[in-house]
Amino acid sequence: MGTHVIKMPDIGEGIAEVELAQWHVKVGDLVVEDQVLADVMTDKAMVDIPSPVHGKVISLGGQPGEVMAVGSILISIEVEGAGNLKASDQLVKEPAAIKEAAPASAAPKVEAAPVLESKPAAACRPAPQAPVARDADERPLASPAVRKHALDLGIQLRLVQGSGPAGRILHEDLDAYLAQGTQNARSGSAPSGYAERHDEEQIPVIGMRRKIAQRMQEATQRAAHFSYVEEIDVTAVEELRAHLNEKHGATRGKLTLLPFLVRALVVALRDFPQINARYDDEAQVITRHGAVHVGVATQSDVGLMVPVVRHAEARSLWDSAAEIARLATAARSGKAARDELSGSTITLTSLGALGGIVSTPVLNLPEVAIVGVNKIVERPMVIKGQVVIRKMMNLSSSFDHRVVDGMDAALFIQAIRGLLEQPASLFVE
Repeated sequence: MGTHVIKMPDIGEGIAEVELAQWHVKVGDLVVEDQVLADVMTDKAMVDIPSPVHGKVISLGGQPGEVMAVGSILISIEVEGAGNLKASDQLVKEPAAIKEAAPASAAPKVEAAPVLESKPAAACRPAPQAPVARDADERPLASPAVRKHALDLGIQLRLVQGSGPAGRILHEDLDAYLAQGTQNARSGSAPSGYAERHDEEQIPVIGMRRKIAQRMQEATQRAAHFSYVEEIDVTAVEELRAHLNEKHGATRGKLTLLPFLVRALVVALRDFPQINARYDDEAQVITRHGAVHVGVATQSDVGLMVPVVRHAEARSLWDSAAEIARLATAARSGKAARDELSGSTITLTSLGALGGIVSTPVLNLPEVAIVGVNKIVERPMVIKGQVVIRKMMNLSSSFDHRVVDGMDAALFIQAIRGLLEQPASLFVE
């Protein structure tokens, strides 16, 4: 038997340090080739680290949230044959790896996994489990779908016993946990809804959440934010969208409002090039871009990501819609490439139906403008002396006052308003 050492890879782009975001294995696990071992985080994307070998994990080189140098030992795996461990690797082994690697004499005996027999689905369902005691900073194994299901049910995953491989929590485990809670309620052991609570939970700020926190703090400290809100009558553009979906939806795909907003940005920016810009405040240089690369803020399981619709100025409504959908899916599944998450020149952010009345979006540095979309509501409006019901929506946008003057910002948003209220003008060259 030998040891195969996997080092923190060179992600590229001159990155010297990478944050270890999450382990998918633990010491003692058997792994196979191409199995994902860990997630690491750069400034731009989450990257999977797969195993190049079959074997058993014997040590981990760091803890989630730890920033590790490229080339440092990430994980050691016991393999058949000689492995690739060198004397130099022994000298630079990480402290966490030393702590977790047990002497060979003290290693527990590993029994062969039992052969699973085919059983009816009901027989395979986990029995109700009592809450599990885990440390507050321990992140149990679970798929994004299970995490979302637990969030919807109001269940803390660290209290759930996992029945999957390596203790992974499954949907059935959530059902078993709820069943246990039901039994407690019937027996009178469930706490009252008015009982005092003294529990606390400490959540380390690591991975994507740390990156988001750093970028938001940097943006508010470095840029001179100011916000501008404009009310827009979107009745006409919504009627156009419904018409196009009825006529072409089956063959070209359904359109949301976002492609129309992207088109409005493209057209309006022709008269406001100072807003389609990036500001390097260290070099004191403003770069105005002819290409319109629109960042579309997208919520994922790991936090807010901003995939980029490149060259929006050259895309039709359906082309923009397809690209927005593709990028959103990639971001939410963690499959977005690094170059798909960088290079935007202006950002569009929307909470959809949860958009509220007004928001104050934070700039996506080094950009100088971000356009926030609020929800659409039907309201009575007075038009030509008559009270009519119209679909109204606010645009809540923020600008970097170091680069964009208030008058220019207001005129820019009002130009978008005019384009959306007279949607035929979106396509007049």
